[in-house]
Amino acid sequence: MTPYDMIKAHLDSAVPFAAHVGVKLLKIGDGTASAELVQRHETSNHIGTQHAGAMFTLGEAASGAAMAGAIAPVIMDMRPVAAMGQITFKKIAEGMLTAHAETSRPGAELLTALQEDGKVAFDVAVDIQNEAGETVVEMQVNWHVSAKR
Repeated sequence: MTPYDMIKAHLDSAVPFAAHVGVKLLKIGDGTASAELVQRHETSNHIGTQHAGAMFTLGEAASGAAMAGAIAPVIMDMRPVAAMGQITFKKIAEGMLTAHAETSRPGAELLTALQEDGKVAFDVAVDIQNEAGETVVEMQVNWHVSAKR
């Protein structure tokens, strides 16, 4: 099992709300992650499309997985907090959605900042696409990471 597989298994249990919504983490790498959300009655809104809150949860979960992947060697000793989330709804979102997230700085740079400063803040960009590969949501999450208190 790779460190990324261990992080994925841990995040599935550590973030029960995302699992409750139906978010499934697909892949985690060094500063990257992908996740999916299948539309169900429980994730739909009054017009039959994906609910904004469900899409935010999908994007935030993917961003958190990318953040964890970037600092994989020390993630279990860290306290990550999503400090800001910005979301732009580009078009109607129906069916299965896939979120692709990437950190704004490479993992090695983030680990160096953690070593030197004891904390680091950075953005994660998230592109949420429908089954046709069209972007339906753009999102940015700012993460603050420091040692556990």
